[in-house]
Amino acid sequence: MAKKTVASLQTSSKRLTKAIKMVKSPKSGSYTFVESVMTPEAVNDWLSKK
Repeated sequence: MAKKTVASLQTSSKRLTKAIKMVKSPKSGSYTFVESVMTPEAVNDWLSKK
């Protein structure tokens, strides 16, 4: 289950995107949030990974 929250970040000449996804822990069953800053083209690939 992925929550697609995307915020555009401007730093000098590069466009970066902060993506947040919700990951379920196999041991406890609780959800945690994983954040990453990347290029906008890489967001869908990152969200599709488990």
